[in-house]
Amino acid sequence: MNPDMDIVFIEELKLETIIGIHDWEREKKQPISLNIDIGCSIKSAAKSDKIEHCIDYFKVCESLKKLAEVHQYQLVESFVEEVSRIILEEYMAPWVRVKLNKPEAVNEASGVGVIIERYQPVKSEQENK
Repeated sequence: MNPDMDIVFIEELKLETIIGIHDWEREKKQPISLNIDIGCSIKSAAKSDKIEHCIDYFKVCESLKKLAEVHQYQLVESFVEEVSRIILEEYMAPWVRVKLNKPEAVNEASGVGVIIERYQPVKSEQENK
């Protein structure tokens, strides 16, 4: 990560969605929670004090609530990949870390899930011309 990069975070965003491979997981929505770290620079926003110069975490949360409401996934891996794509492409973040927790998936565990980190693709010299 760039030494000048800051992090906007969303902690324990609680959503309900249809997610899982087992029949019982497909019958009704189940809770998930997301922890998200979004790499970005806050310098311009701090200087201007204007929301349009930063990543609006409220809008990010609204996008992710809509994703959980509209789509159904078999795998948590597919869900977090889509979360990272939204943040990288729609909010132009250079880097994101997403942790998804399914607290009711395994009775003996307080939660299970995945953590991923994704970066904006590096453009080749040809693409930059």
